[in-house]
Amino acid sequence: MTGTTDPIRSPRPFIAPTSRSTSRSTSASALASAIPFASGPASTFEPPSGTASGAASEGRAPSDVLGVRAARLRSAELEELIRRDPRGFRISTGDRPTGRLHLGHYFGTLHNRVRLQNLGVELFVVVADYQVLTDRDVADRLAEHVEELVLDYLAVGVDPARSTIFAHSAVPALNQLLLPFLSLVSVAELSRNPTVKDEIAHSRRSAVSGLMFTYPAHQAADILFCKANLVPVGQDQLPHLELSRVVARRLNNRYGGGRAVLPEPEALLSAAPLLLGTDGAKMSKSRGNAIALAAGADETARLIRGARTDAERHITYDPETRPEVSSLVLLTALCLGRDPRQVADDIGGAGASALKAAATEAVNEHLAPMRARRAMYAEDRGHVRRVLCEGGERASAIAETTLREVRAAMGTLY
Repeated sequence: MTGTTDPIRSPRPFIAPTSRSTSRSTSASALASAIPFASGPASTFEPPSGTASGAASEGRAPSDVLGVRAARLRSAELEELIRRDPRGFRISTGDRPTGRLHLGHYFGTLHNRVRLQNLGVELFVVVADYQVLTDRDVADRLAEHVEELVLDYLAVGVDPARSTIFAHSAVPALNQLLLPFLSLVSVAELSRNPTVKDEIAHSRRSAVSGLMFTYPAHQAADILFCKANLVPVGQDQLPHLELSRVVARRLNNRYGGGRAVLPEPEALLSAAPLLLGTDGAKMSKSRGNAIALAAGADETARLIRGARTDAERHITYDPETRPEVSSLVLLTALCLGRDPRQVADDIGGAGASALKAAATEAVNEHLAPMRARRAMYAEDRGHVRRVLCEGGERASAIAETTLREVRAAMGTLY
């Protein structure tokens, strides 16, 4: 059984390996010593926008803070293990198809997925379409949102030849795992899950869908169906992953007969840069304050021109006292692969207009090749659907094998 201190065991090679690039692109993590970090933007394995970030803001107990520290130490060890043997890891991650992805998603999660894929890690990316059925305005255009999400994946460099992109709803065996998984957790455990609590608090509806309470078990199924042994998360997502670990542990203990039917996946704690939206609040699709990856150069320029700054002319990088200005400086630095303090020093007394001009140029130059790829793929929607179809077939074959093993352990193969 995979533990929190033992080396990762190699997963079963369900998919024949293809040639994998080992090149490294400029990484946002290279700027870690100079920039603030928080958990990445909303994905299927993390809480939605509005959830407080960090132990202090959530009033966490010291034990929780120690848990985050331990996760960071373990993540450093895991990064070294990935460097030595990337094929020993299988990662599961994904997003809810609720609209086009933006710069916060890119620097928060997408950049890291492509990095891990290019290192040779086996990557599964789930389009969590069943998890948006409570969002009625989105569910009405669900197919469109799913295709747009896949276009963003392809544009940033997720390669269907090396990674598996699939829709949750297309893998029946994955959903069959949901029932035994739900039997292993209590109603209290589900109701106090951070995502469930936050969604209920912000639903603004007279009634909450019963599906809402299955979110944590859905996430566990998304991770465990392929026996993923590693999940990239932000620190706010640790409770979500812990429930998946609990499900695996309880199934192994109850039905495993001394063997690990499912691995207990470990967290690869990501250091996602904290980018604010153009209004100074958290970057979010629902707030309309984000720069979409698919936005054109002119739209990007307009959005950045309207970004909130402050009255002080001299540009400095000080996230604590000048968050809006510092976020623009950070965005520029990330796109250029530079230290944000150096970017701020270069602009100096030229003021906010010069900062916005520098940010616009850097963002448009950085996104230009991604936008070109996206436009190319968008011309062939049949290709997008083929990516989902082929990914669904691969994921289904794996899920069927896992489901059969779970049923065998439970004694329900008749």
